[in-house]
Amino acid sequence: MPPRLSPDIYIQGIRQGDRIILSRAITLIESNLPKDQAIASEVIQGILPYTGNSLRIGITGVPGVGKSTFIEAFGNHITSLGKKLAVLTIDPSSQRSHGSILGDKTRMETLVNQPLAYVRPSPSGSSLGGVARSTRQSILLCEAAGYEVIFIETVGVGQSETTVHGMVDFFLLLMLAGAGDELQGIKRGIMEMADAIAITKADGSNIMAARQARASYQNALHLMPPTESGWIPPVHTCSALTGDGIKELWQMLEKYVNLSNQNRFLHKKRQDQNLNWLHETIRQELETAFYQNPSTKQQIPHIEQSISSGEITALSGAQKLLQTYFTHYSTSHRSSDGDS
Repeated sequence: MPPRLSPDIYIQGIRQGDRIILSRAITLIESNLPKDQAIASEVIQGILPYTGNSLRIGITGVPGVGKSTFIEAFGNHITSLGKKLAVLTIDPSSQRSHGSILGDKTRMETLVNQPLAYVRPSPSGSSLGGVARSTRQSILLCEAAGYEVIFIETVGVGQSETTVHGMVDFFLLLMLAGAGDELQGIKRGIMEMADAIAITKADGSNIMAARQARASYQNALHLMPPTESGWIPPVHTCSALTGDGIKELWQMLEKYVNLSNQNRFLHKKRQDQNLNWLHETIRQELETAFYQNPSTKQQIPHIEQSISSGEITALSGAQKLLQTYFTHYSTSHRSSDGDS
């Protein structure tokens, strides 16, 4: 790993749109080392005045829907309009080796080579639903670097959709046609989160099936509760292969932004997301402090062994560990107060 830079150099490089500095800054915020986290905090604070000016789009979809192919086609259209696009993809990490493939760059060859595009795959690590803990900070870094549109691609499993939905302005759900009963292929909760549905691979012999799926999903969306924004989620068909429907998707997004700016919904949504981020960060920091506490770390193997052998319950073990943590915390602070 290259040597760390000073916060000022990171901030200056990001503001100048230096991709290498941007990438190194994202690597910095993904690090779990306390020293790196301290520098990252200064960098985020320094670039904060230059953030918030992008359109943040979450993209998710069922397996086999072709997210990477769609993102490349949609991304190429956006850059053709002269807009700077950042794509943050979350690669699922192995629960055994904790490694990840990070293959999105190889699947988006033409987009990667676009001067106006920046593609950054990140390992999901152990964070909820496969969404990298640092994604929110990566969004801010990309905004400060001048990127006007930001895609956040989910791994499409578990609760990652919910997490990404909580950090974007628009949530796009990609679906397939002709893969069985479409309405059984997705949970109601994800349908309710979607600001729009795009039926992909609507080309060749699949066009008719895509149109039928569009009608089915449109009917299903009418049964959903009305949105707070006043926006009525549409269903589109598109093909990354032929480009059909891609232009219309962007036009739809522009209509959403205009409506959300006029009724101030987008402003309120960003405020709510920042408050959620606050409480999420508190939970993450408390969890980190708990597991890094020396007394807790020493006790965990013994408690785990007792639970495995059936001597105590998981609830009892958790209470013992929490008691150990708070006792150590209280003792260390009383000691610090006495020394001062």
